[in-house]
Amino acid sequence: MTKRLRKRAESFKELRALFLRESDPKGRERSIAAYKPQPTDIVITPFGKSGTTWTQQIFHTLRTRGDMAFDDISRVVPWIETADRLNLDINADQRAEPRGFKSHLDYDAMPKGAKYINVIRHPVDAAFSSFKFMEGWYFEPGSIRANEFVQLSTADAGYHKHFTGWWQHRNDANVLYLVYEHMKQDLEGTIKKIASFCHIELDDELFDITVEHASLPFMLNYKDRFDDAMLRELSEKTLLPTGSDSAKVREGKVGVNDLSKETIEMLEKLWRDNLASVTGFETYESLIASLK
Repeated sequence: MTKRLRKRAESFKELRALFLRESDPKGRERSIAAYKPQPTDIVITPFGKSGTTWTQQIFHTLRTRGDMAFDDISRVVPWIETADRLNLDINADQRAEPRGFKSHLDYDAMPKGAKYINVIRHPVDAAFSSFKFMEGWYFEPGSIRANEFVQLSTADAGYHKHFTGWWQHRNDANVLYLVYEHMKQDLEGTIKKIASFCHIELDDELFDITVEHASLPFMLNYKDRFDDAMLRELSEKTLLPTGSDSAKVREGKVGVNDLSKETIEMLEKLWRDNLASVTGFETYESLIASLK
């Protein structure tokens, strides 16, 4: 049998093929089925590239008073869907209470019985962030252009399906609904909201620790803890060459990207077609203004 060459994609077609080779739908199903929610559990549930890692760090800092003794934030706040692939016991005791988890599941697919923190982010920024995250890990830098990646990868409207499900439950007592752009504007207020939702007593010292540990300079200084180390190492054993760049902590800018006017207009149309009637808002900007 010919051994497959481990290489990063150099076209979007090759990238799709890589994802197909890596996919493990049965393992994903086992992971989700294995998770047994507890009423005090906190599951962090944004769509991909919408503030998940940042929220994991805020939550873990609050419950541990600043623990940084981990190699991967998703080892201490585990990703439900990948537990089987990574041989993690999703129901194991954690370093502190409440237990915390990460998930990108749509609302309907999410195991019920826990508490959930959902974060929304502008679809243009989320899509561009996904491009930057995959570049250097799954495909060679410069081989796929940002506009091509975004136009082709958003065709399945996965963002909109995820958004629709969680939007309809934004006012549920067990859901904390946050906005990425508001988090950027008011980190201190965000920390207070998360602490209150998780029933974590926030004294002055813990507040100061969390503000520091959730800051961009701090997370950049420890960026190797926030780069999907476990999944990257797994991918480099079977699929990709070593030396991947899977960094998640970059700049997290709002409204700054290299996408063309045509691509942005396509994403705006997708919003109108998929979410305007569901939310009552013609644009993302008008929606988040209503949530201030």
